[in-house]
Amino acid sequence: MVNVLFAAGAKRWPDYAEALPEAFAKAGLNVDLARDHAPETVDYIVTSPNGDVQDYRPYTACKLVQNIWAGVENITDNPTLTQPLARMVDPGLTQGMVEWVTGHALRHHLGMDLHIHGQDGVWRDFVPPLAWDRPVTVLGLGALGAACATTLAGLGFPVRGWARSAKDIDGVETFAGPGGLSQSLDKAQIVILLLPLTDATRHIMNTERLALLAPDAVILNPGRGSLIDNDALLGALDEHLGHATLDVFDTEPLPPEHPFWAHPKVTVTPHIASETRPRTAATVIAENIRRGEAGAPFRHLVDRSSGY
Repeated sequence: MVNVLFAAGAKRWPDYAEALPEAFAKAGLNVDLARDHAPETVDYIVTSPNGDVQDYRPYTACKLVQNIWAGVENITDNPTLTQPLARMVDPGLTQGMVEWVTGHALRHHLGMDLHIHGQDGVWRDFVPPLAWDRPVTVLGLGALGAACATTLAGLGFPVRGWARSAKDIDGVETFAGPGGLSQSLDKAQIVILLLPLTDATRHIMNTERLALLAPDAVILNPGRGSLIDNDALLGALDEHLGHATLDVFDTEPLPPEHPFWAHPKVTVTPHIASETRPRTAATVIAENIRRGEAGAPFRHLVDRSSGY
């Protein structure tokens, strides 16, 4: 019997209590899934950064802490967490991100807001360029970024991508390292931020880098709020940027008095770009536990030195 502690919160428990046993059975695992195992008996913990367990020291037999979020910046700095930590790489999460990014990229590319909000009897004769004349840059080429970049390239956009280390993605011109960042952003018309949040990426979009973008460029941020210097973004929107569609923020929910709510060039969405789906996430969790019980390497382990 494998003891799995679900510590991702009472709100998520009903959905996972249904999905996880099915996934465990398909993986051939005999699991006792509960929210209240005695710490010393726990073999695996399923959690989130704001989950029920914040002190991991009593869990002396725990082989793996499986995060249900893709982002891990709010859990990696926990000094009591010495067990291996895995982040969530889930096909449902990836598909949701691709849909949000593609939808908003096409919204801005086609100028949909002009017609959706312009039902006032004025015939607005606007014809957008074709996709191949609209350079797109994706910052972050992990599972989510690579999937979004590939999808947009498949629609005909010339896509550039940047990551800290070199990547090779069909149909995407890739850049790496500090020098490659400026090259990837130069005259981009749509920029999509899908980087993890680390000390190196915090405020990566600052005044200097925002100035590299094409006039009227659009920024989509479904990654992490602190990837952007908010003051720099507001200044750039007032000067030369066309729009920012933001799904993530330093403080969530975004306070009602925040200037993003009232800015005519900002769209706020409430951290919905992609949500972990229990049904598909359960298969990822079950596979990692199966690997642990078989003595195989865990998937998607977090590198503590890099922060993701």
